[in-house]
Amino acid sequence: MIYPAIDIRDGKCVRLTQGDFQQEKVYFQKPAEVAKMWEAKGGKFLHIVDLDGALEGKSKNLPVIQEIVRAVNIPIQVGGGIRSLEAIENLINIGVSRVIVGTKALQDREMVKKAVETYGDKIVVAIDAKKGYVAIDGWTKASDVSALDFAVEMETIGVKTIIYTDIAKDGMLEGPNLEAMEELKNQVNMDIIASGGVSSLEDLNKLVEIGMAGAIVGKALYENRIQLEEVKVGL
Repeated sequence: MIYPAIDIRDGKCVRLTQGDFQQEKVYFQKPAEVAKMWEAKGGKFLHIVDLDGALEGKSKNLPVIQEIVRAVNIPIQVGGGIRSLEAIENLINIGVSRVIVGTKALQDREMVKKAVETYGDKIVVAIDAKKGYVAIDGWTKASDVSALDFAVEMETIGVKTIIYTDIAKDGMLEGPNLEAMEELKNQVNMDIIASGGVSSLEDLNKLVEIGMAGAIVGKALYENRIQLEEVKVGL
């Protein structure tokens, strides 16, 4: 599954390089219009990130996300600043199909467990890795927990899907970290969605070969390196 990424900051569709808020490029003023565009080009599932939320720890772009839900007929998954069961419930109530928990999953395993018990496979955990360790708070801080150990722990809790991002690769258009993703795939029996660095159809084919369940594609779509119409879902 290919997930076109829509990153929202100050209500606009932007892309960052390596998660750096100083390296921002605004692509569109209205994220809902972008969502409709990706749906029209054959997108089957959208990946939305509330960048303000990721940095500040609470959802800042809920009205924009609600606008996207209303604008398209395909499912969306949302991450960024989701730190409570209430925040998860709010998103699911407005029609979000899957909610992505990142920082809070590392800080509060019990909350993730409760979320999974309540919402099942609607809960996705994002593992953002910096040199093999989990990064938190909008990628601004590194933890001392290894990404592999954390993935195993999330599987034990009952999480069915994880999104794995290598921060060093994100927005660089240099290809994903296949080695780290393959290692992760060998450690856990979850669906793994690859994120960061996807720059070509060849990258997508490699991700299929190593058994990734999907790939989030951002800058490569916005910079026309990959045409969504050319990508067959499931390849």
